[in-house]
Formats: sequence, C-alpha cells, structure tokens
Amino acid sequence: MEMFDLEKIKRESGLPAAELTQIEEEIRREFEGDEMMFELHLIRAIRAIKEGWIALEEKKTG
Repeated sequence: MEMFDLEKIKRESGLPAAELTQIEEEIRREFEGDEMMFELHLIRAIRAIKEGWIALEEKKTG
C-alpha cells in the first residue's frame, strides 16, 4: 500500500521513465522491506533531481 501517490509524483516530475526506473531500483535495494522509507527517499530523490540540487550521476554515488 502506497502512502503517497507515487505515480502522480513521477508523472509530474517530468523525468524520463528510464531515469525514474533507475532511481527506484537503487532506492528499493537500499530500503528493501521498508515501504515507507522507500517512498520518502524516492520522493526526496525525484525532487532533488528535478530542482537541480543533484544530478542523477551524483545520486548513484552519493
């Protein structure tokens, strides 16, 4: 069960589907079994990339 409307957040981000999939997979591995933390960190990462605070390459290593 999702706490947030992730599909809407992903759609509104304007990020390419491949980039969103990559972000989701990385965060899912980090927070396996903790859906709330996964959702929160996914939203945080999407916002940071969208706002230009970090680049996807930085998210991968940081």
